[in-house]
Amino acid sequence: MQAFTLPEFYVPHPARINPHLAAARTHSMAWARQRGMLDSPTPSGDVVWTEQALAKMDYALLCAHTHPDCDGPSLDLVTDWYVWVFFFDDDFLSQFKYTRDTEGAKAYLDRLELFMTGPGETPPEPENPAEAGLKDLWARTIPSMTEAWRRRFVTSTHNLMVESLWELDNIDRGRIANPIEYVQMRRRVGGAPWSANLIEYAVGAEVPDKVAATRPLEVLRDTFADAVHLRNDLFSYQREVREEGENSNAVLVFEKFLGCSTQEAAGLTNDLLTSRLQQFENTALVEVPALLAEHDVPLPEQIGIGRYVKGLQDWQSGGHEWHAKSSRYMNEGPVSGANGAGGVLGGPTGLGTASLRLSPKRLGLVQRTRQQAPAPFAPVGHLPLPEFRMPYPVRTSPHLAAAREYAPTWARAMGMFDAVPGLEQGGVWDERRMRGIDLPHCAAMIHPDSDLDQLKLSSDWLAWGTYGDDYFPLVFGMRRDPVAAKLCSDRLSLFMPLDGETAPAPADPVERGLADLWNRTAGPLSPHARAEFRSAVESMTASWVWEVANQAQNRVPDPVDYVEMRRRTFGSDLTKSLARLELGDVVPPEIHQNRVVFELDTAAQDYAAFANDLFSYQKEIEYEGEVHNLVYVVERFMDVDRLQARDITARLMNARMEQFEQLVDEDLPRMCDDLVLDGEVRSVLIGYADNMKNWMSGILEWHRKCARYRPHELERARTPEPSAFSLAPSGIGMSAWRIGSGAR
Repeated sequence: MQAFTLPEFYVPHPARINPHLAAARTHSMAWARQRGMLDSPTPSGDVVWTEQALAKMDYALLCAHTHPDCDGPSLDLVTDWYVWVFFFDDDFLSQFKYTRDTEGAKAYLDRLELFMTGPGETPPEPENPAEAGLKDLWARTIPSMTEAWRRRFVTSTHNLMVESLWELDNIDRGRIANPIEYVQMRRRVGGAPWSANLIEYAVGAEVPDKVAATRPLEVLRDTFADAVHLRNDLFSYQREVREEGENSNAVLVFEKFLGCSTQEAAGLTNDLLTSRLQQFENTALVEVPALLAEHDVPLPEQIGIGRYVKGLQDWQSGGHEWHAKSSRYMNEGPVSGANGAGGVLGGPTGLGTASLRLSPKRLGLVQRTRQQAPAPFAPVGHLPLPEFRMPYPVRTSPHLAAAREYAPTWARAMGMFDAVPGLEQGGVWDERRMRGIDLPHCAAMIHPDSDLDQLKLSSDWLAWGTYGDDYFPLVFGMRRDPVAAKLCSDRLSLFMPLDGETAPAPADPVERGLADLWNRTAGPLSPHARAEFRSAVESMTASWVWEVANQAQNRVPDPVDYVEMRRRTFGSDLTKSLARLELGDVVPPEIHQNRVVFELDTAAQDYAAFANDLFSYQKEIEYEGEVHNLVYVVERFMDVDRLQARDITARLMNARMEQFEQLVDEDLPRMCDDLVLDGEVRSVLIGYADNMKNWMSGILEWHRKCARYRPHELERARTPEPSAFSLAPSGIGMSAWRIGSGAR
């Protein structure tokens, strides 16, 4: 019996099939046998695959559906890659997941890495089918691709192999990941980014290196990956969870996290799958064309990116069709015999055809409706706050009083209390509002050991980021002008010179404040650290443009996109970069890409940002007409009331804290042992984790103590004193001019 009834899937494009399917089937079967993948026992004596099993799984059919337009030799090679990756997955399961042999798994993976050779390198002789397959595939693929593509492919192949240890570790602990951790880690271990790399090969068009790391291309890759993985989790739940005892599956993650039924968890997984596909569409149609124009991408490369996007789209439809047919998966239910792309609009009628009819779910209309923001400034009222898990004590710098007196002086010198052209109400801030925000208190808790000069600098960065975060929605958001917001954000880079270039004269408080802070911060940094720090600032200012663009579309963000962009809008990336500057050159750069450090960073960032969303809910939704708040995003995505959304947000926040604790107490020491890091590096990493503890506890305490979220301050923002620059016009039609009250 199936664990649940499969939901209606959103499949917006018809699946097609490659005419070279039959030849690919014959070739892949022969190739798998030549590499020792069929009827060959593992060291434990088990046989991973028989010829009959491989024929039933039919990976040639998968590749013929997902790459319908490539030629025969390309389809053969791509099919061999998929035979290899599924064999690796099943072989690893048999040898190491069932047996819980972590040490053996590490040795197996370390040796497999040796077959991804660079220029001039020679791989060792293969000792097992996985090694033999990877050696052959590497030699047949890499020569026809650029070095930039090879680096990306090495990373994605490394991740899907090595991060299998994360799954193994969770099985060993009996631990099920929280939803945010799961989505992030599933990208690394699930292989869909790897599939996206192979699409570049199959369509004969590489993503240009100069735009490969931009937000639109990264979002295309990540939404593609998430949709592939979520779909696979729905189809594979029966086999993976019920039969094989795995716990890396989105349906299981939601089932346990929310305490709901398996059927409800499957429905939520499908809703998220639909939302990610629609985020893909929005990015492809809105953000990618703007990116191509901005970077003046030559026409041949534009065509290549178009082929890549079409290749990603073909993979989604083809992958769905294969899952509905393959013996590897549970596929009885609404999807049986259909790909959701019938030729007649309503689908066939009559007995047994209900699963083929188009419905609002299948058309994706439910999620599209929820993503359209209703009228702003809804009177939501005060949001009662839940309990927060905070195991770390609050510490405060002894220089707080001096920093409090200094802060308004700097803000006034930068012009933050001045009138801003185009704002009828005058300025973004006045001194009373800034003192109420009390950013020196926040700085004193997140950097409790800093001296007075360091504390002043930290306080000024918080003030600048907060002011900028208020400035963009007031100046650009109210008039729905993302183009002007983008131009403003781009100009800010001129005030962060890397090699002593002359900056222009600042034209407003945002530019003036950044120029001052850059001169005080960047001077002592190495060229590499300076470039990394500038990138973090640019990431934050670009996120403000993203918010304005959502306002222009009247669009509530997709939940995954919101969480990932929230780290930037909240300034977490900037704060993280400031903390990393303290690490100096002691910690090797590759350590920052390690799963443990990555999850440590993002767990802390999410905890702080979600706390802000809970405290600021009424301010943002009722007083500012905002949609960028996790409580509100959950309300719209899950169609629940604000109290249910509050509880889910708090549960996510506390789950990220629990994960942070495990990472600090268990995973970080183990990572240091595994990588044989010396005492100095260990000490610096432990100090970095301690800084993150101060950061989270300080931010939570700041929210509890500052006046900005209290009803009287919200009312003052709505009806300020006549003498304040925060004065807003009153009367019919003036609600759009209400003033934002500072950093979120």
